[in-house]
Amino acid sequence: MRIPLSWLREYVDLPATETGRDVQAKLISAGLEVETVEHLGADLKGPLVVGQVLTIEELEGFKKPIRFCTVDVGRANGTGEPQEIVCGARNFAVGDKVVVVLPGATLPGGFSISARKTYGKTSHGMICSSDELGMGDDGTHGIIVLPPETEVGKDAIELLELVDEVLDIAVTANRGDCLSIRGVARETAIAYGLPLRDPALLDVPGPNAFGYPVKVSDPVGCDRFTARTVTGLSPEARSPIWLKRRLQKVGMRPISLAVDVTNYVMMELGQPLHAYDRSLVQGTIGVRRAEEGEKIVTLDGVERKLHAEDLVITDDRGPIGLAGVMGGADTEIADHDDLEKSTGDVVIEAAHFDQVSIARTARRHKLSSEASRRFERGVDPQAAAAAAQRTVDLLVLLAGGTAEAGVTEVIAPTAPHTITAPADHPDKVAGVTYGRETVVRRLQEVGCDVYGQDELIVTVPSWRPDLTDANDLAEEVIRLEGYENLPSTLPKPPAGRGLTARQRLHRRVGRALAGAGYVEALNYPFVSEQVFDQLGLEADDPARRVVKLVNPLSDEEPALRTSLLPGLLGALRRNDGRG
Repeated sequence: MRIPLSWLREYVDLPATETGRDVQAKLISAGLEVETVEHLGADLKGPLVVGQVLTIEELEGFKKPIRFCTVDVGRANGTGEPQEIVCGARNFAVGDKVVVVLPGATLPGGFSISARKTYGKTSHGMICSSDELGMGDDGTHGIIVLPPETEVGKDAIELLELVDEVLDIAVTANRGDCLSIRGVARETAIAYGLPLRDPALLDVPGPNAFGYPVKVSDPVGCDRFTARTVTGLSPEARSPIWLKRRLQKVGMRPISLAVDVTNYVMMELGQPLHAYDRSLVQGTIGVRRAEEGEKIVTLDGVERKLHAEDLVITDDRGPIGLAGVMGGADTEIADHDDLEKSTGDVVIEAAHFDQVSIARTARRHKLSSEASRRFERGVDPQAAAAAAQRTVDLLVLLAGGTAEAGVTEVIAPTAPHTITAPADHPDKVAGVTYGRETVVRRLQEVGCDVYGQDELIVTVPSWRPDLTDANDLAEEVIRLEGYENLPSTLPKPPAGRGLTARQRLHRRVGRALAGAGYVEALNYPFVSEQVFDQLGLEADDPARRVVKLVNPLSDEEPALRTSLLPGLLGALRRNDGRG
């Protein structure tokens, strides 16, 4: 999981002087595996500014199309005169706002920019693509075209958030909560002893009878399903720069506004979402197991034959999505470049699916996705409504839509998980006296509700399904107090009585046989059943009654030996063959 430090600071007031390396050290001390800290824009040096294309002259006579452009960069070049630039890209036009790097600047990779003559013209700078600025894939593979309202001459380094630090965390299978900015922000707040501004604390309207109809036929596979509808989205709305940049920093490619918003909220809150084109969904949305013979074409364009254990999302026609893994192509929201197919109405799905079911479906279809990775490791079921609300708010803000008043929530009642443990259990596990106050404080920091004195009754937070017993609670206390603070002491072994009589006899016999010239032979205890035929044993010979292994090292030798002869004779044959 990639965590931009700038995004993390929105939820935790870290000291201004704190660097990514400092945060890395704190999180490692708290038990998270922060593998690297990437310094974005570390070797980037301006001037890098916003420009507006004034003229384009097509240069002919070259092997590839070349354009000679004049670009207004304001006073950034010191003169206010248009900047003359040679460019080979074709995805921009006169009047577009672009990113211009001026002479004297240095791009990522140490590439210095200077005025130079090329294709018969002198180019005073360069019009930049996302790859050249180290921004990652933006899906265009061309020049960055900025929104029309962007101010000419503005510093593009700040505008595009090109300088940042990104922590790369190897999230273990039990910490699905850390596959989100929210989860890592919580761990960071605990590590620094600072308050957390929880992005999931939103005003969420309660369910009512006016929401999009949903029927959950398998409450075990899906214990929570929230549906919200947004209408009147502008088909021309685009994802803003800040949203695109955050997706790029966490390793995702911007696609279209609706998809980008659902991906953004998933990264922020850890709750996978899916947006359906409302005009393409027919009737009630359902959740059930697949029926034999059913097929679905997923968003990657692959037709998949469904298994009876697959959990699927359906409408009146049949499956429209592999639950928790990937949506179907039949209800896909069209790309914003296709205005004829772009939708104005979407249905937002925020659901909680069974971990094991999603993991098996993803493996069965060899289809791992960002959503399935999170469901496999555990998603906070209480975050579904907040994630749906956050998605609705962003779509209304960025695309001018209207949130319908209807709210659908299908919930299978589940009691919060409670663990009873002695207050001194972490002391016994670690061999350190923490005391009740420290134990309670650390568990409360994690999000647990703690009651009791000598015997603690602990209610586990919804985002930590990995806390299942007293030892898990002890682990939380120990890691937050610091593994490095555990004393290093060698255990004192009890005074022994030497070898037993049988052990002494075994050693005496071994020494006597070795002294007489015998050599001990150690062979594998595994045999094949065919070896008994080679030994000429009768069909009812007791030696044939072997114990078969469930997971043998070799299918050719799946049984435990009942005689030493097969191994000894095999060794004799091999040794004789080698002279």
